[in-house]
Amino acid sequence: MSVKRFLLLFIVAFVQQLQAQRSISDSTVSTFMFHAAYSLQFPSGDLTQYFGVNSTIGGGIMYKSDKNWINGIAGSYLFGDQVKNRAELLSMISTSEGEVIDGDGLNTSLALFERGFHLRYTTGKLFPAFGPNPNSGFIVMASIGYLAHHIRIETQFGSAPQLQGDYAKGYDKLRGGLALGAEAGYMIMSNSRILNFSAAFEVVHARTKSLRDYDFSIRAKDNNRYSDTYFGIRLNWYIPTYQRSPQKFYYY
Repeated sequence: MSVKRFLLLFIVAFVQQLQAQRSISDSTVSTFMFHAAYSLQFPSGDLTQYFGVNSTIGGGIMYKSDKNWINGIAGSYLFGDQVKNRAELLSMISTSEGEVIDGDGLNTSLALFERGFHLRYTTGKLFPAFGPNPNSGFIVMASIGYLAHHIRIETQFGSAPQLQGDYAKGYDKLRGGLALGAEAGYMIMSNSRILNFSAAFEVVHARTKSLRDYDFSIRAKDNNRYSDTYFGIRLNWYIPTYQRSPQKFYYY
């Protein structure tokens, strides 16, 4: 390696180090941030046929530039226990009283849950306002990714062979597709690095289709296209990775 190239690399590394160690209290900093998230979501569109309110938990990593642009990747696990139209879903295997018979000829108890996931790339910007430093303010974000959801059926007691193995796939209404999202809220990055969080309103809209070859409730393959929308409130907690600037000491 030539001396000139070595000096150039040293200068670049030194400048980057100085930028990373600028005081967050009076400068915008660039940093990677790991985050954990929770959302409370309300369904709209075709989702309301089977689902009620749900929650998500997840996390990801993002990069905030010194110009307050934000880019990252995130994933969420979706869960809920408000599943509607049980009689319609299980009509093929239910008695006239709406009961499902287990392998011993007795009535079994079933619990239905909503499950799913949402993977996405996010991008947006922070607009400094009202915070303790220029790294806090209003955020506006957009995302593109993939959303999938289904109905999970669990046997509470007894056994139901008609809902096990590949048979269960005919009842779970699994569908997925491209999802677009947007959120707007407020982010705080504290000067002490301890309190770093955001709260935002979010909307996720996905165009989905069935991912199963056969649907027992309609006695055919489901070839419909669906419009699935979630409205929610998202809370994020961040762990930034920037280095703190060294403390200044004055001697007299």
